[in-house]
Amino acid sequence: MIEERNYLIHPHYVILTLVLSSITALFLGFSIAYLYTRIQSGIEPVHIPGLFYFNSLILIGSSITLIQAKRAYQNDRTEQFKFLLWITLVLTVFFLIAQIMAWRQLTSLNVHLTTSNLASYLYVISGLHFVHVVAGIPFLSYFIWVAHKRLKEPVSVLIYFSDPDKKRKLSLLNTYWHFLDILWIYLVVFFLGNYLV
Repeated sequence: MIEERNYLIHPHYVILTLVLSSITALFLGFSIAYLYTRIQSGIEPVHIPGLFYFNSLILIGSSITLIQAKRAYQNDRTEQFKFLLWITLVLTVFFLIAQIMAWRQLTSLNVHLTTSNLASYLYVISGLHFVHVVAGIPFLSYFIWVAHKRLKEPVSVLIYFSDPDKKRKLSLLNTYWHFLDILWIYLVVFFLGNYLV
């Protein structure tokens, strides 16, 4: 506990801030490159499949369940906490499957990775987001595994819910998850905006 109080800002928050800043810079760079290529080449923007919009709802749903899981943790509701973590994981896997289906929709419309520069950007940008979602799954899975392993008897439940390290890591996971959801919505709006303008 003494070590915890010595931090003005915990190193984990600093690391996450740096990670999210670099991800933001990466996607802004690709967005600018997409826009520049479209304007310079006069290429018609790529239509995004309807599943991209549906995927936004799935990600929003996963954010909501993770927020509810955090509230369940804060209120010591063990079974609800574990259940909501599982629902978040299921929604995330569902998003990944739906995203693969969205890419298949694109190929069925003869929009391939090599069709045009803008099509390449669409695949690369959505693919990078896909990778970042996959990267978050081990952390979520770890929370589920630890919760099921330790939340079995009153003493272990009390220790788990009063552990500041667990609380901090859950907060970090929430921040990362919500960031990815906001990023996806930005990307959908960006691609749609390019088509409308």
